[in-house]
Amino acid sequence: KPITTTTLAKMKRDRQKFSVLTAYDASFAALLEAAGVEVILVGDSLGMVAQGQTTTVPVTMDDMIYHTRMVARGCRTPLLMADMPFASYTTIEQGIRNAARLMQEGGAHMVKLEGGGWLTETVRQLSRHGIPVCAHLGLLPQSVHKLGGYKVQGREEAAARQIIDEALALQDAGADVALV
Repeated sequence: KPITTTTLAKMKRDRQKFSVLTAYDASFAALLEAAGVEVILVGDSLGMVAQGQTTTVPVTMDDMIYHTRMVARGCRTPLLMADMPFASYTTIEQGIRNAARLMQEGGAHMVKLEGGGWLTETVRQLSRHGIPVCAHLGLLPQSVHKLGGYKVQGREEAAARQIIDEALALQDAGADVALV
């Protein structure tokens, strides 16, 4: 039986853990499905893992659609989540258009956005348009140049509280899943 956002919501209510692992092709997706993984993420980390880039920043929407489509061919049961790459959701309209492409052309069931509270209205509008959303907060690889490297966020109490508050705001705006 396919894993859906409803399945994940029930698991959360029942305090059941679920796994989220990354794949970039059909073969690895099939292995993850056979292992019982509930959510498969096509991450923009493919830039570093598969393309040999030094960051995720060069990954394009076309790259994400291609790899999402390949992963979709290798799995039937897991929920398929795909990263929205760097600068692909700088406006709400652009975000809706690109999320729709990931779902229509790539076969994604959910999109993942990196950021914080500033994404609240984008998440609200994506959700309103029937697009399931995962909010990714904390360590943000797409912001590597702004942050001066890959740095753990939220070590101080005030910063940790801000991440939690932003995660709750994104959840209230319609995010189906929040990763911190």
